[in-house]
Amino acid sequence: MKYGVGIDISKGKSTVSILSEYGEVIEMPFEINHDNDELNHLKEILNKYPKENLKIVMEETGTYHLPVLNYLLDNDFFVCADNAFKIKKHLDHDIRKVKNDNKDSLKIAEYCCDNWYKIKKYCQTDEKYEQLKFLSRQYTAQMSVQIKEKVQLSNLCDLLFFGFYSLLDENNFILGITVFKKYCSPELVLKKKKNSFINEVDKIAKKLGHRSAGITLANKIYELANKTVTPYPYNEYSQLSVDCCVDLLILTINTTNNIITKMEELASTLPEYDTVRNMEGCGDKLTPRIIAEIGDIRRFKNAGSIIAYGGLDAPPYQSGQFEATIRHISKRGNKYLRKTGYEVMKSIKSSGKSGNELYDYISKKEEEGKAKKVAKIAGLNKFIRMYYGKVKDKYKELEIW
Repeated sequence: MKYGVGIDISKGKSTVSILSEYGEVIEMPFEINHDNDELNHLKEILNKYPKENLKIVMEETGTYHLPVLNYLLDNDFFVCADNAFKIKKHLDHDIRKVKNDNKDSLKIAEYCCDNWYKIKKYCQTDEKYEQLKFLSRQYTAQMSVQIKEKVQLSNLCDLLFFGFYSLLDENNFILGITVFKKYCSPELVLKKKKNSFINEVDKIAKKLGHRSAGITLANKIYELANKTVTPYPYNEYSQLSVDCCVDLLILTINTTNNIITKMEELASTLPEYDTVRNMEGCGDKLTPRIIAEIGDIRRFKNAGSIIAYGGLDAPPYQSGQFEATIRHISKRGNKYLRKTGYEVMKSIKSSGKSGNELYDYISKKEEEGKAKKVAKIAGLNKFIRMYYGKVKDKYKELEIW
């Protein structure tokens, strides 16, 4: 007899139930905490049944399911971590809606029995891909904070030193905000003589590793201070706001730089790194991020599977004589892959390199009347197909496919 085990995952605890292939409840739903004692107790219960006739299904829940998943895999059980929405759609057939952990665990066990020959054992990917994915999530989180702080900084500049933000660029950004922290109001600048102010900014610049940028920036700031009228007075409260904003902004910039450096070091040890790095639009920052989000391509049967994984596919819609010809992308998939891929497309389009296959393809779609975003998504689909083909060829060349 075959047995399906359903595990409904929660934060720090799970609910487990066991059904036979005939729908008989073998083990009524019971709770376990995610600690060694209770996981060992779960193993004792599962060991009552032959492993070859036992399959375990749980929902993918971000990180909450990982302790149980890893424990069961280490003990050589057949475990499937399936998409939560997929399980819900399969079992959402009750007229009366009931939602609790006990019912959910029974439904998952039922899903296991119904799809006994379809469910696949969870395959642990290469540790490097997992580490890259983890770092990619941290990078995205820190970038989100950084963007918010830049907006806050822009608002503070408009209030305290109008026009200052326009003096900042990518090359002198940290230098500029360091100076702004000390001189966030024109009155603070004009209290000092011009030469004295320039020398002080120059010292700050040299300390940060800039040679001549300090003098140029100081002259622009002093000139701006002479003609700027501030809408908000300088006081201890405005200084506190500036200090907090600048300190957090510098911290997030340094953090994201450190993360992307580590990601590049890790990605460079993977066989596909050079192949992806040579693709148009993939620079030092985007190459490790796109590899992190796609992961090991050997787990996908074709390029279309990666496109579906990213939610970039437009599912067909047909009924009788009607067939939809205009469909939007599903957006059910890895949103981080969509975001990173879109950044690659923006990089390609902003390069303006006519003659590049992807640039010409995006331009062609725009000329056909497609919206710019739609054209870039079409380009991203083409990019993923190219990515899959090139990396697959590389793997075959290295005989690791």
